[in-house]
Amino acid sequence: MFRVFGLMLGLTVVLVLAGGALFGQQGAILFLILSAAMNFGMYWFSDRMVLRMYRAQVVDRAQAPELYDRVERLRQRAGLPAPVVAISPQPQPNAFATGRDPAHAVVCFTQGILRALPPRELDGVIAHELAHIKHRHMLVGTIAATMAGAIAMIASIARWGLIFGGGRDDGDNPLGVLVMAIVAPLAAVIIQMAISRRNEFQADRTGGEITGDPMGLAGALKRLESGARRIPMDVNPAGASLAIVNPFAGRRRGLTSLFTTHPPTEERVAALRAQAAGRE
Repeated sequence: MFRVFGLMLGLTVVLVLAGGALFGQQGAILFLILSAAMNFGMYWFSDRMVLRMYRAQVVDRAQAPELYDRVERLRQRAGLPAPVVAISPQPQPNAFATGRDPAHAVVCFTQGILRALPPRELDGVIAHELAHIKHRHMLVGTIAATMAGAIAMIASIARWGLIFGGGRDDGDNPLGVLVMAIVAPLAAVIIQMAISRRNEFQADRTGGEITGDPMGLAGALKRLESGARRIPMDVNPAGASLAIVNPFAGRRRGLTSLFTTHPPTEERVAALRAQAAGRE
């Protein structure tokens, strides 16, 4: 929970500073109120926010009996409460977990992943997402994603303020606004990148322990990476860090690859191979 409250505090500081730089004291107060509302919403409604990003719908056992059975079997191995299961209509093979805690968790799978993966590899993906729930990664990742979206919005306001000469009447600070407009989105990406990369390695390892078959997950990661490069994903970029593989892998170019929210798939596969061989 320390990371959760740290992120919430970080969002509050950024928004208040942005409000002050753009609109003075009244702006800082307004953005403080906005931050409080956003923090409340992120904590209690994070799962709904993310499912909306992916246009996913919750399904029951009658709609997806085989998937439910697999999730049930693996969540018992992991010692977790039964999560809600959702399916996104996206054709790209991918998956994610969300929710504020294990008792309010959701695991979501795209239509693409349900078609693309053989049973062994799908079990690996399910176990990986259950590992995120076990380690309580979901809320941190969702808050980081929402922070990225919020900071990008504030930076956009700042850029328009520079273009049209907006700002305070009692002495604008163009340099401060410019720094906010350029640096804040970069800071948001770095926050997402740092959290997601560490969490993905941990979830891979725990997922391999849940199934007892790290190579099943390794095979899934390679197949999913290939699918993400070939099949586009229609989703808000702020939610990309939550997916098991980067949904925008096919769009990476040049220096933008430095800011991907996921560790390289080959590194994850290598770690799983070492785990399978007992060499880590």
